[in-house]
Formats: sequence, structure tokens, C-alpha cells
Amino acid sequence: MATCLRLRSCRAPRLPPAPAARGLRPRCSAQPRRSAGGLAGLSAALLRTDRFVDGCWLPAAAAFPVHDPASGAELGLVADCGVPETRAAVRAAYEAFCSWRGVSAKERSSLLRKWYDLMIQNKDDLAKIITAESGKPLKEAQGEVVYAALFLEWFSEEARRIYGDVICTPARDRRALVLKQPVGVAAVITPWNFPSAMITRKVGAALAAGCTVVVKPAEHTPFSALALAELANQAGIPPGVYNVIPCSRKKAKEVGEALCTDPLVSKISFTGSTATGKILLHHVAGSVKRVSMELGGHAPFIVFDSANVDQAVAGAMASKFRNSGQTCVCSNRFLVQRGIHDSFVKKFAEAIKTNLHVGNGFEERTTQGPLIDEKAVEKVEKHVSDAVSKGATVVTGGKRHQLGKNFFEPTLLSNVTRDMLCSHEETFGPLAPVIKFDTEDEAVAIANAADVGLADAHTCTRQIDVRARSEGSTEEDTEKAVAPQKLPLRL
Repeated sequence: MATCLRLRSCRAPRLPPAPAARGLRPRCSAQPRRSAGGLAGLSAALLRTDRFVDGCWLPAAAAFPVHDPASGAELGLVADCGVPETRAAVRAAYEAFCSWRGVSAKERSSLLRKWYDLMIQNKDDLAKIITAESGKPLKEAQGEVVYAALFLEWFSEEARRIYGDVICTPARDRRALVLKQPVGVAAVITPWNFPSAMITRKVGAALAAGCTVVVKPAEHTPFSALALAELANQAGIPPGVYNVIPCSRKKAKEVGEALCTDPLVSKISFTGSTATGKILLHHVAGSVKRVSMELGGHAPFIVFDSANVDQAVAGAMASKFRNSGQTCVCSNRFLVQRGIHDSFVKKFAEAIKTNLHVGNGFEERTTQGPLIDEKAVEKVEKHVSDAVSKGATVVTGGKRHQLGKNFFEPTLLSNVTRDMLCSHEETFGPLAPVIKFDTEDEAVAIANAADVGLADAHTCTRQIDVRARSEGSTEEDTEKAVAPQKLPLRL
């Protein structure tokens, strides 16, 4: 009966009786189960393989393997959650919400700050986990961990500033008062390319507002999400407030549908492909949940005749080859005006050959790690093959790297036309196609010939304007890259 009363007070559909009702009770403790493979040398406390629900580490009925994309070695077996485990996590999050929503903003702020401090203390191990399961070069992984932690720091401060509004109305004797309150359980579905930062960016905001969360990490990178759960637990985040349910690709569809259709979930936050986003939106429509979607992009990088070629090439390198081209704000098309085209292509090719080094992410010299899996490599191959068959020229790269099946050479194509796949599909890999244009209107028309966006960059005399700063870069980095004047684009 106590449980039923609490559920009614939170305005959710009535549920069958759950196990003993509870508020913000002590967390349960369990010995971590060690993973194998390339993670074996790290802190045992951070190498979790079970699901994390209601403050406890719990096994699932099945497990799935996680592999190192660089070597193919198995890193460990992780709990393969299905619909029953998903429903249990949602229920735990909902019951925790009934208490967490009443926790003071100051206390929520303090807990997020402790979580941030623990991330910084464990940043080296967290970075190694990212590199092991995603292949990202270690230096980039270290940058991501700091970037991810800063979201928790930011939202720990914002938690104290959830103000309302007093609004003037047409009636002279009336005022409208707006109060901001947490919506409830947020289901967070995150991608593999930033396995820590995409979690803290979403979860930090949710917890600061007084919501609770259920995280479904990408099947390629569950260890990062589980390590964050361990640190959240150590920080004192109450049971049920932060839950993680890893699952294999085979079960991802049913788990996603369960999160979208569960009546106790109030919000869906998803970062990933446009195709998956459409499926999730379809499931969400039935219950009209709140949604936040960050889907695929097709970012243009535009270089005009008046550009400083060296600066343009430097900007192109930074904009294209971060994480081997596997970021949502990577430039996908390079539009270069005819007068500067040949010089740009020549210097761009030289920079690629000189500055990019393909290898295992743990090697000091590596700037380009593997792609996440062979399917990603096949897409890059498909785009290159299609472009070449339609008249494009491979300036450098163009094939799989000798290091292994998940490695692809940084590739530059010239003589690219608008009818090629790489001109209207997001590649998400180390492929830079260059399209020649004559006039500004033509460049804008080419850039706008896409139904997706995310980021754009353009260059003119002594200028590189990157409107959407890449993940992990600092304000100082941006100030060095962005010139004071900006050329408006209709994007």
C-alpha cells in the first residue's frame, strides 16, 4: 500500500506491488567482477560487467562480448539486458524519483560535484577504458574524460540556479508565475564515439533538475558507462537515481522500444543515427513523451578564393580527422572555390601524409585509431568506391590499412560531384571529399542540399570560422582557430 500511495503522489499509472518501498536508502555493496583482455590492468573497482540498478550490481540472464576494435581481442563479457531488466530499471528510477525530486538543489549540487571530483581523480583509468573499447587515441580519450567531467561540474553549479519566472500578462492586475520542476524518469540512449561525455552531458542536466535516469549505453562501449556508475555510487548518488542497462545489438531494438513505451518514462534523450532516431520517435509518439534528439549530420567546410590556404588546411585537418572522422561535428564535405582549389588539395594531401599516423590508440605516435567495427569500414569503402566509379580521384589513401580489418587510411578525394554518395550521406570515417565551386551562391546551394545539419565551417581571408566547437576543445583552442570576422551563410 505504501508503494501505491507513493506512485499516485508522483502522478504515474498505478503498478502492481513492487518489492519493499524505499526512499533514499543506503547503497548496496558488491565485489566487482573482473573483466578480461586489455582492461585487466586497470582498477578492479571501475571494471564492472553487471548492470547497475537501484544502487546494486546485478547480473543478467545472458552476457555479450565487448571487443577491442584495434586488435579484435575480447575485453570482457557484459550483462545483456532485455525487456525485464529494462522495466526493473525504470521502476527503480521512478521510485527513486519520488524522493530525489525533493532533495534540495544544494545537496544535488554537492553530489554532482563529488562525482566530478572522482572522475578527475580517476581520469587516467577512465581514458584507458575509452581507448580500449572505442579505439580512440589515448590523448583524445584523456581529453574526453576531462570534457565529460566538466559537464558534471557545470551542472553542479546550475542545479543551484533553477529559477522560475514572473511574466507580465495582458491584464494589468495579474502576473504569470512559472515554476520549473523535474519531469520524471529520463531514458538516456548514448553513442559509442564519446562514451563518457555523451552520458555526463545528458545525465548531469537531468540529475541537476531533479530527474532520475536509466542509461542504455552503446553496445560497443558499455565499460565507460559502468565505470561512471561506480563513481556515481562512490560519490553518494542515491540508489535508483542513476541506472545503467547495457545490452547487445541483438537486444537493442527491444530495449529501446521498452524505454520509449514504458508509462513511467517521461523523457527520451538520444544521440545517434537518423534512422534509429526515427524509430524511437515512432515508439515515443504513442505516449507523447518529451524527446531530445541529436541525429546524423552532413557538415560542409567551405573555402573561398580569398582564404589563407595554410590556415584553411589547418582548420580542415582539425575539423575532419578527430577520432578518425567519427564525431558528429566532423566536416563531411569540403567545398573549395576554383581559384584556390588545386593549392588547397595539394597542401591538404601533404598535411594528411605528414601529420596523421594510423595505429593502436595506446601507442604514443597514433593520431588515427581504428574505426569502431568492420561495418563502419565497409561504409567508407562504399563511399570511396562509388565516388571513384563516378569520376572522383583518390589523392591519398583510399583503402583499408594494413594494420587490420577496422583500420582505414585517411583519404582525400578530388573531382567529387554532387551525385556521389559522399556528397549527400554522412560517412562517419576518415574520408575528405573535395567539391569545386565557382560562386558563393553555388557553394551555399551545395551546402544546403541536405536535410540534416549539425555544424558548418567556412574560410575567407585569414579566417577559419567553426561555429560548432568540437568535443573536448577548449575556449583557448577556439579563439586560436576562429577569426574575429564571420561570413554569414544560409545554413
